[in-house]
Amino acid sequence: MKYEWRKREKSLYMTTGIQMLKIPKMKFITVAGEGNPNTAQFTHQIEALYGLSYAVRMKYKTRYYEDPFIYTVYPLEGVWTSKEKPIDGVVDKEGLVYQIMIRQPDTFNAERFDEIVEETYAKKNNPFIKVAQLIEYEEGHVIQGLHIGSFDTEKETFDQMEQLLATNNMKKTVIMEKYQHREIYLSDARRVLPEKQKTLLRYKIIE
Repeated sequence: MKYEWRKREKSLYMTTGIQMLKIPKMKFITVAGEGNPNTAQFTHQIEALYGLSYAVRMKYKTRYYEDPFIYTVYPLEGVWTSKEKPIDGVVDKEGLVYQIMIRQPDTFNAERFDEIVEETYAKKNNPFIKVAQLIEYEEGHVIQGLHIGSFDTEKETFDQMEQLLATNNMKKTVIMEKYQHREIYLSDARRVLPEKQKTLLRYKIIE
């Protein structure tokens, strides 16, 4: 039976409103970058992540590894910060700093990753495949909100999250040492109208 994260991990990905929860340790293939995400470079970085992730899934599906696992590829995620503090909530997209990533099976490891990189690069010749990394990260306690709408209106949901933190005398902290928040993209921006896009927004909470 196929493992579908939308059904099996609803508490992590398919929540509504705003809630607090604890995120376990996970493995990701990730690519780091800077600048405006509305560029060809960002598109190529996403393509590299999906190319690698679908190659991983095929290895598991065809029982190439000793632990066969048929699953749906996890959604694209990103952790974000900016070189300059936003003024009145307006972000300078040219000054953004980010890491985008896709979660991988728990049994995926560095040796398997190196093999996947070489095979996928030989087929696709995308330079971001070569700079991708496999990381393991435990986010811990977070506050999470489902945002429905364009990326440019995310501040509305972030404000609600900030208000709930203040009400509970809680404070946020950085993710992966320097990033301000995480976004998980539940909609395909190429196919879904901006006003209907669904994005999970997360702050890491000081424990």
